[in-house]
Amino acid sequence: MKQVISLAAVFTFIVAGVAIADAQTRPEDRSQDPSEKSKSDRKSDHNHDSHLDGVNRRGDAVMGFSHAKTTHHFLLKSDGGLIRVEANDANDGASPDQIRRHLKHIAKKFSEGDFAAPALIHAQTPPGVSAMQSLKAEIKYDFEELERGGLLRISTNNSEAVKAIHEFLRFQIKDHQTGDSGKVEN
Repeated sequence: MKQVISLAAVFTFIVAGVAIADAQTRPEDRSQDPSEKSKSDRKSDHNHDSHLDGVNRRGDAVMGFSHAKTTHHFLLKSDGGLIRVEANDANDGASPDQIRRHLKHIAKKFSEGDFAAPALIHAQTPPGVSAMQSLKAEIKYDFEELERGGLLRISTNNSEAVKAIHEFLRFQIKDHQTGDSGKVEN
């Protein structure tokens, strides 16, 4: 009986490993057969939608406000960039205060080199974080209150830090699907 249970456990482990490996395989690495590509594309779309749902769900919990009631923008500047978050509805009395609390909090945490919030939201450490942590003394985080929310200005004179900030913000644009250009503006 123990052998049957052990074999069942091994079989389950192998099947799970194959499923995980398949899920981690990039769509372009899979079969190019048209019918398989169609399945692959559907699976990729589902995985992408599932990932965005997770980002939004975790983001709501970590940030303390609803992504559905607010709009994020991540803008690149020659000296760093901006994180701008505003309530969508001018009559929303709660979201602007929640946004301001969050942005003030992350300004403090980022200046200390603590990027736990973005890691929790995205279920991974975003690109650029390691350099931003090591260069934290070179980077300024300035909060600015806006009528419907707030703005976090991230700036530096250090070219390596600018590159890291841009990597971080471009990742945010992609993972949050904000539609921001990712191009450096002045």
